[in-house]
Amino acid sequence: MSFLYPRLLSAQAKPLFEAYGRLELPELTGRVADAHDAAVYVATGGDRVPPARLRELRDLIVGLAEKAGFPGESDRTRRAQFDLKLAVLLHREMDLVPAEAAAPDVWAFLALVLLPDVAFWRYPKPPGDRVLGTDLTRHAMGRLWWRAQLVHSVDRPEPYDALDILGEAAFDQIYARRVALGGSAHLVRSILRVWSRLDLTAVNERETLRDFLKRLLRLAPFVLFDGVEEKALDEELHRVAMESVEAQRGVDGVQVDGAADWGSRAAAVAPSGASPNLSLPRQNRRVQDAPRRFTSVEICAGAGAQALGLERAGFDPVVLIDSKADACFTIDLNRPAWDVICMDLSDFRPADRPEVLGVDLVSGGLPRVKSSAMPGRAEDNEQRNVLQAAVDLALRIRPKAVLLENLPELVESEKFAGERKWIETELRSMGYQPRWRVLNAADFGVPQNRSSGFLVALRHEYSAGFVWPQPDDGVPPTVGDVLGPSMSRDGWPGAAQWIKEAGRIAPALVGGSELRGGADLGPTGSKKAWAALRVNGTSLGDSAPDAEFPEDGAPRLTLEQAALIQAFPEGWRFSGGKTSQYRQIGHAMPPPLAAAIGRAIAVALHD
Repeated sequence: MSFLYPRLLSAQAKPLFEAYGRLELPELTGRVADAHDAAVYVATGGDRVPPARLRELRDLIVGLAEKAGFPGESDRTRRAQFDLKLAVLLHREMDLVPAEAAAPDVWAFLALVLLPDVAFWRYPKPPGDRVLGTDLTRHAMGRLWWRAQLVHSVDRPEPYDALDILGEAAFDQIYARRVALGGSAHLVRSILRVWSRLDLTAVNERETLRDFLKRLLRLAPFVLFDGVEEKALDEELHRVAMESVEAQRGVDGVQVDGAADWGSRAAAVAPSGASPNLSLPRQNRRVQDAPRRFTSVEICAGAGAQALGLERAGFDPVVLIDSKADACFTIDLNRPAWDVICMDLSDFRPADRPEVLGVDLVSGGLPRVKSSAMPGRAEDNEQRNVLQAAVDLALRIRPKAVLLENLPELVESEKFAGERKWIETELRSMGYQPRWRVLNAADFGVPQNRSSGFLVALRHEYSAGFVWPQPDDGVPPTVGDVLGPSMSRDGWPGAAQWIKEAGRIAPALVGGSELRGGADLGPTGSKKAWAALRVNGTSLGDSAPDAEFPEDGAPRLTLEQAALIQAFPEGWRFSGGKTSQYRQIGHAMPPPLAAAIGRAIAVALHD
C-alpha cells in the first residue's frame, strides 16, 4: 500500500523555517507534531498516512539519530553512517510512490512538523533547501529517499548494499548530473556495479570518477541508456571506466584527455536507428611552453559568470562550489570540463581535494550580507555564516590571492565596520594584505549601473604589484544598443523608436531573495527605473515582442535579454525554472568586471 503524506506549502513553510532558525533543539522538540493546521493532501492517489504511522516513523528516525549522537554533538563519520541508515529506513518505511516523493511540500512537512529537531540537528543553521524541499537533491531527508530509490534492487540479497559503494560527495557527483545521468535508476545501478569491480590502485578515485562521468555525459545525447540491456550496459560502462582509469594513470606532467572514439562506443550501445557517426575529436595535449595560466577555486559559483570572467583573465578553475543544484547544472551545460561540486561551502574539506591547496586564487561572489550590528532574520544569519565560511576556507586553502565580491555597503558603510575588522584581522594573521574597493560594472563596458564591493587580498610577496583596474576609456553600450537586435528580430513595428528611448544604461538587475519573490525586475524603485526605459518590470516575458505587439507598448525582458544586460555571452544556457534562472542571472557578477579585476590580480602574480 502507498500512502499520501501531509504537505506543508511554501507560504506556511517559509515563516516556520525562519522562526525555527532562532530556536534551540529542545525548543524544536517541543514543537514536534503529527499534524499541522495548514497541511494539505492531494485529492487522490492513495490513503492518507495515519497519525500513528507518522509517530512510529518519527520514533524509528529518532532512534537512528540517537545512535549518531542526537541531540548532542556528532562527527562526520557518524553523520555519514546515519545518512546511509536513514536512506534505507525512509525508503522501506514510508510507503511512498515516486510521484509523492517528488513533492517538495511532503519533505517540508517532515522536516518542519514531524522532525524539526532532527533536521536542525543534522544541519545546524541549515540553508532553506535543506529543510524546505526547494531542491530535493539537498533536502536533509528527501535526498536520501531518492538515493535509496535509485540504488534499490529487489533481486539482490541486500537490496540497498550499493549505497555503500560511493560516499556522499561521490554520489552527489552522479546526482548533480541527474538530467543526463542521475535520473536513470538503470544507469545509476550500472555505474555502481561497474565501480565496485574496478581496480583503482595508484589513481585518485575522485578524479577518476569525475573523468568517468564526463565521458558518460558526452555519450548521453546519443544513447538511450534505459534502452540497453543490463549486461551490455555494464560491459560498455566498464570499458568507459577503464579509459578513465588508464587516463589517470597516464597523467605525468602532461595533461591528456584520453577520450575514446565515441562514435564506435555509441554505435556499440545505441538503440537501433541511432546515428553511429558520433566521433568526437580528442582534446590537444597541453603545450608545455604555452603562456602561463593560473589556477583558482571558485566558491558560491552561481551560474559561472565570475569564473567566466576570470577565465578570460587567465584563471582556470580547479573546482567550483555552489549549494544550488540549478546553478551547478548551468555550469555543467556551458563548461562540462569544469569540476562542479554541489554542496554547502561549510561542508567542503580542502584535505579531501589536495589539488586545491595553494592554488593561485580563491574567488567568489557571496550572498548579500546584512550587518551583524542590525537585528535580522535566520536568512541574514545564514548569509553571514557563508561570509565566515568563505574567509575560513580561503585561509585553509592558502592561495596566493583572495577575491570576494559583495554589497558596496560591506566596503563603505560604518554598519559593516565590525565585519571588515574581523576579516582584515584573519587575513593579516595569515600573511595577506587586504584591500577594499567599490567598482561599477558600467565602467567596464557593461550596460548596467551596477556597483559591487570587492575585497582583494594578496600574500605580502605579491601585494605590491596589485593595482585596482581603471575604468575603460569608452562609454558603456546602452540598453537599446544591447537589446535592439532581439527587440527587432520578430518584426515589432515599435522597435526602432524603443531603441531610441532605451538610450541609457540599465539600473541594476535585482535577483531577489531565494526565499521570497518571483521573476520580476525588483522592488518598486527598480521597476520605475525600468519603466523610464519603456520596459515592463512586473514580470519576465517568454519571448521578444512580435509584429502583433503594440507599437507604443512596453515589452517585458526575456531571460535571454536579462542575461545580455548582465553581459553573459550569447548562447549561455541556464538550468531550472524561470524564477531560478532569473535569480542566477540577477545574482551574477558581470563577466567583464570579473575579467578586469582578474587581470589586475594576474599582473601582481606575474610580478
